[in-house]
Amino acid sequence: MPNIKSAKKRVKVTEVKSLRNQAGKSELKTIVKKFDALKDGEKSAAEEAFKVAVKTIDRAAANGILHKNTAARKKSALQLKLNAMK
Repeated sequence: MPNIKSAKKRVKVTEVKSLRNQAGKSELKTIVKKFDALKDGEKSAAEEAFKVAVKTIDRAAANGILHKNTAARKKSALQLKLNAMK
């Protein structure tokens, strides 16, 4: 346990940020799984799920949860899956 006041604060701040990042990652994974679970015949539902997934990925990249290149790679993979459904 830290003795210095600023170090104690850093521990608290780091814990809060870690929980926020963990929640963001969990939400992102859930939304991507929902998109992946859709079948070929559900074209309109897949497009809506794709929009939600891309928006969530962009938000995660903006908040620093994902690196921008990782976000781009994930969006590209989702787009390829969507194109394969059509």
